[in-house]
Amino acid sequence: MKTDYHMHFEYGSYAESWAQGFFDAAAARGIEELGISEHSHTFPEFQELYYADLILDDSPVGIFQRQWLKKNKFKYTLDEYFAFMAKLKAKHAVKTGIEVCNFRDQDKVRQILAAYSFDYIIGSVHFLKGWAYDSAEIKDEWERHPLEEIYEWYAEEVENLCASGLYDILGHPFNIRLFRYLPDFDVTPYLERVAKALKKANMAVDVNTGTRYRYPIAEISPYPDFLRLAEKYDLPIITSSDAHKPEDCGRFIAEAIEYAKECGYRESLTFSQRERTPVPLG
Repeated sequence: MKTDYHMHFEYGSYAESWAQGFFDAAAARGIEELGISEHSHTFPEFQELYYADLILDDSPVGIFQRQWLKKNKFKYTLDEYFAFMAKLKAKHAVKTGIEVCNFRDQDKVRQILAAYSFDYIIGSVHFLKGWAYDSAEIKDEWERHPLEEIYEWYAEEVENLCASGLYDILGHPFNIRLFRYLPDFDVTPYLERVAKALKKANMAVDVNTGTRYRYPIAEISPYPDFLRLAEKYDLPIITSSDAHKPEDCGRFIAEAIEYAKECGYRESLTFSQRERTPVPLG
């Protein structure tokens, strides 16, 4: 079964005409079920968490992130999201998910999420010490930190997400490779820490093609060393395109399926009301 469980409507609107483009692209690529995983920054319910966690000072990082928070953010409530998804579910095979950033205050996240019946919840590391490391506009910040420090921070953030018990899936694992800052040291301890944390939390791995077509690394996340380790730990997977535009829905999913099979996988997951169902991969 071909599925795509990680995508966003944020570049458009909650109009069925915009959403239809995603379903059209999915059909053209043989995708049988979609999952929409709107970013938490879509929703004003999460706004105070961003302002509490991000660097917002007068440094280049802070200046960019202040501007980022004012551009196309916090424009729909969670109630509006669920109402729109109900319309889509009446016509399409689609699930209601969310992708939540790695906030420090997981108790506040818990309070927000508890009021809504998501089909699945993705937790993703988007910030390291308040820095949006995947933003090309502030890529120079990478030069200010030893890469071993980055890997340590990343592992800590995943461990914190897992410890909260809130999430079903880790989004785009180890996408810290996205700008081709590649380690010349043994990263095995960091890979092991992340795999063990996911196993303890009973979380799945997002096999995400977004880094294949949106970033210089041009590889699917997670990269093979971690995906093979995830298979050894018997961590389940989803496949996803991380589409932000309709034409990217389902992009490289066929490649992701073959890649996962090469790493030993034969099944992926579908979700409904936080309950998971294994399905044949592809």
